[in-house]
Amino acid sequence: MEITLNHTIIPSFNNVESAKFYEHIFGFEFVKEWGHFAVVKVSSTLTLDFQTKKAFSSIHYAFKVSDEQFDQIFARIQNSAIAYGSEPYDLENGQINHKYGGRGVYFKDPNAHVLEIITTDYIID
Repeated sequence: MEITLNHTIIPSFNNVESAKFYEHIFGFEFVKEWGHFAVVKVSSTLTLDFQTKKAFSSIHYAFKVSDEQFDQIFARIQNSAIAYGSEPYDLENGQINHKYGGRGVYFKDPNAHVLEIITTDYIID
């Protein structure tokens, strides 16, 4: 059996607000508040469980998407006036990248986590 990631806990300043941000930008399904988590369904095998915390470090999350999904998500980023960039160290240059023949873009969520959407896997030599 292939091992899959089932869920991960994402620290946030407001768990429900964060869950609704991911629902809006990515089109994920905000399932419900469950205990001290706000649960978002990413796929049939993965949920993101947002937990309210007072302090935490920024984390990077990368999502591989289809070209159609990239267009939809990127349009929502632009329509929401979210700063974006082509590199993780240049999050506000207003450009996308074309690494490995695909497209990619970086932006921050309301908790300063760095999010990335890519259409092609990175080639790791």
